[in-house]
Amino acid sequence: MEPEQFTHYMRSGRSMLRCGYTTGTCAALAAAGAVRLLLTGKAPESVSLTTPKGIEVSVPLAEAELLEAGYIARCAVRKDAGDDYDVTNGMLVRAAVKKSAAPGVRIDGGEGVGRVTRPGLDQPVGTAAINRVPRRMIGEQVEKVCDELGYDGGMEVVVSVPGGEETAARTFNPVLGVEGGLSILGTSGIVEPMSEQAIVDTIAVQQRQAAAEGAGKLILTPGNYGEDFLRSAGLDGLGIPVVKCSNFIGDALDIAAAEGFRQVLLVGHIGKLVKVAGGVMNTHSRYADCRMELFCAHAALCGADREACQNLMSAATTDAGIEILDEKGLRQAVLDRLLDAIQLHLERRAAGAYDIGAAVFSNAYGLLGLTERAKEILERWK
Repeated sequence: MEPEQFTHYMRSGRSMLRCGYTTGTCAALAAAGAVRLLLTGKAPESVSLTTPKGIEVSVPLAEAELLEAGYIARCAVRKDAGDDYDVTNGMLVRAAVKKSAAPGVRIDGGEGVGRVTRPGLDQPVGTAAINRVPRRMIGEQVEKVCDELGYDGGMEVVVSVPGGEETAARTFNPVLGVEGGLSILGTSGIVEPMSEQAIVDTIAVQQRQAAAEGAGKLILTPGNYGEDFLRSAGLDGLGIPVVKCSNFIGDALDIAAAEGFRQVLLVGHIGKLVKVAGGVMNTHSRYADCRMELFCAHAALCGADREACQNLMSAATTDAGIEILDEKGLRQAVLDRLLDAIQLHLERRAAGAYDIGAAVFSNAYGLLGLTERAKEILERWK
């Protein structure tokens, strides 16, 4: 009998798409089941948790077994990506647990989970590529079961994904510096489907609604990081409608022209918007990943030496790239050039239909800069 599907849906344009749950959620659920099996000798029929997004996930265990004469318990949950295209859909995510003399919950990666080999990623070099939110979720679930069953000792958790090393070759992990397997990911715990046309339709609907309410001003941002930055910078209090455009920056700019907006501010993370400096208007990695090439080219024009250029080309993230620029005293000069290039390509796409500017930030460094036109737009809005 097939297990019942996860049945949380989201509207995307005219469609209702089924959400899934992340590898991080799978690992936390599997760990909860394994701890219960280890401490009671009996596997639960199902495991449940409430994700950081506030949505409950309850699934049956795909595997449950005691190993090494009962000293280790291992359970698995099968990944369900919903209607999203995801190479990990249907894969098993396992968690093996054993008691530890050391207090607390120690988490590591096993078969099929990658190792971080370059700085600038979510986890330090040498550690398993299990990101912060999944680590927190795993720890919380393990501690919850231990408290319920009256166990106050430590636990060691090893997360594995059978076939993960082979599957990781089809992802950007090797490019980013994660080797040997997949990353255990998720910030909300939920996978929201990425139907391209549905997303563009949704962007159009949201902009149409804002235009119909008489707003000639618009803020576009690719996603959650942008919304968080707007709140932290106090820009969410300007009364300007905010529309998330995901990776579809070019489509969103075209829609803004069609809807008659007069002033548009694009607010985004440097990892997304640096691509716009190269004229890339769909920033999904499957279309283009020229981030460090653009950093390197503009740094070279600002006088960066060969060593700096080589380091930039090897950097895993834009935050790591900024650190390299700081070491050479080139951060501001390079960012100024990139902002000018971003502005140029935005104006070309807008084609005079409205005033357009951009604000660029980093989670690590905060606001990195505003294009000159963005400064003018914000001055008018304030």
